[in-house]
Amino acid sequence: MSASTTPSSRPAVTEREAREVAEAAREQHWRKPSFAKELFLGRFRLDLIHPHPLPDEELAQRGEEFLAKLRDFVETKVDGGLIEREARIPDEVIDGLKELGALGMKIDTKYGGLGLGQVYYNKALALAGSASPAIGVLLSAHQSIGVPQPLKLFGTQEQRERFLPRCARTDISAFLLTEPDVGSDPARLATTAIPDGDDYVLDGVKLWTTNGVVADLLVVMARVPRSEGHRGGITAFVVETNSPGVTVENRNAFMGLRGIENGVTRFHQVRVPAANRVGEEGQGLKIALTTLNTGRLSLPASCVAAGKWCLKIAREWSAAREQWGKPVAHHEAVGSKISFIAATTFALEAVTDLASQMADEDRNDIRIEGALAKLYASEMAWTMADELVQIRGGRGFETADSLRARGERGVPAEQLLRDLRINRIFEGSTEIMHLLIAREAVDAHLSVAGDLIDPEKSLGDKARAGANAGVFYAKWLPKLVAGPGQLPASYGEFKHGVDLSGHLRYVERTARKLARSTFYAMSRWQGKMESKQGFLGRIVDIGAELFAMSASCVRAELLRSQGDHGREAYQLADVFCRQARIRVEELFTRLWTNTDDLDRKVVKGVLSGTYEWLEQGIVDPSGDGPWIADATPGPSQRENVHRPIR
Repeated sequence: MSASTTPSSRPAVTEREAREVAEAAREQHWRKPSFAKELFLGRFRLDLIHPHPLPDEELAQRGEEFLAKLRDFVETKVDGGLIEREARIPDEVIDGLKELGALGMKIDTKYGGLGLGQVYYNKALALAGSASPAIGVLLSAHQSIGVPQPLKLFGTQEQRERFLPRCARTDISAFLLTEPDVGSDPARLATTAIPDGDDYVLDGVKLWTTNGVVADLLVVMARVPRSEGHRGGITAFVVETNSPGVTVENRNAFMGLRGIENGVTRFHQVRVPAANRVGEEGQGLKIALTTLNTGRLSLPASCVAAGKWCLKIAREWSAAREQWGKPVAHHEAVGSKISFIAATTFALEAVTDLASQMADEDRNDIRIEGALAKLYASEMAWTMADELVQIRGGRGFETADSLRARGERGVPAEQLLRDLRINRIFEGSTEIMHLLIAREAVDAHLSVAGDLIDPEKSLGDKARAGANAGVFYAKWLPKLVAGPGQLPASYGEFKHGVDLSGHLRYVERTARKLARSTFYAMSRWQGKMESKQGFLGRIVDIGAELFAMSASCVRAELLRSQGDHGREAYQLADVFCRQARIRVEELFTRLWTNTDDLDRKVVKGVLSGTYEWLEQGIVDPSGDGPWIADATPGPSQRENVHRPIR
């Protein structure tokens, strides 16, 4: 096919076709055990996470040595306030990170990287991100989802030898999937890669390309048309940013993370050697999803850092600020917020470290654990930052520069709130994460009974599915009636001064209740289950709370056994679990008592204009222009703002 062939317009995709594309990209089999998968099935497999796994001694030593160097660098060379004011990380800071080896934290030492595991990589991201969130994002986008991780998992040896040494020391990378009209529905991906001899020719526009403005190497997802000798489908390519036809058309600006180099990138007749294709044609989405299984853990790391800083500022400020004759910390309304921040920070670190160590050990399938960690941490960190702003009062709403200008400590609480807000959208919005996790959580049910609720399956298929489902549920359902959670002596090893065993018994009982609720809902709604997104979201949120409770108890016991603040860890785990249990009970109530049906009716009314009268009495400051920018393939009409850092 000629390179001059006009790329096809954006594919017209039905809802079913979109689901089929997403389903095909999923890992279809469970080859390793999964704590979270078992939890959603009503099986509390504490043995999969306790005793808490620990990093290899040599890896830990290497990690600690790097953390010491990184701490010295960010304390002496990084001015977070300057990055916020100028909305840019100084080139000399990025050069310093390169010299330090920070670009190659996760890259194997044989390619010039540091060879850190996920645990210490996350600790480094948390440390760097606490100095400036923009630096944390730069390093994470480069290594968690940029060129290094896909090549580690799917690249050829030749590709690793060509690109990884560059990524470890000099070259910044970015990951390009999203398009102006394509977010979490990749079936509508419009960027094309047309085979032409030994090359592919790329045409299309990518949006929100984090690191894209300064990147030297890109992982680009593009659609290869099916043709003779080409199976086609969404495919991943490594693209040199300085290739002819690559134009960074805009550096985007945001409410937070002002220092990130995020842009719009256009490809016009960009020739990419077939040797730069990662994996096979059609494997692009699978590569993206597999990369994100561990790549998502970088976001919880930044959330842990945020929680630690929230706790530090809340402690210091609430002890110094007095109202009505005593420090505000001693007023219950403020004290409850401080308790929530302290307990939740402990839990987020427990979840992140546990999931990260499980990723390093590679004994378990952590696709659900990683997704739960991202979902839970992003939501809870936002709440903690909001509570910190409330604790600080008017000073929480005031910028650090303004505080400093009038003689007070420049505490960037409002910046933290702005910076954290994107985490609920990055790498899968909360709503998409709910659906993704729910799909994995009900995988066992769909495997045995999916054909029963598929309208396109024949009666014969349905009959076979019914027989298989009968066998599965005859064995599974009786096991949801009773378990160790009903025995007072269960989990007695978690009783040391403070008794955490009761919380683990609660998790075991509640996991069975969660599984029964899921089964009942599937029986009730059958094929309509996928449209019950409110219900599915609450199911996932309950599972996230149970996972966090489990991780907190296991971490507390680890710290106690190591003589490392064990008594205090038990106290924090206890408080967190008590707070989480209240949230869980509320979520269970809302499974069946909610306004979901009424909400759908109101939405129809809003969209049809029934309530348009309610919008009267305002002016709209938005301005003119289309809701979604034109992304028609073709040559760029704009200046290239690509800014490689050398």
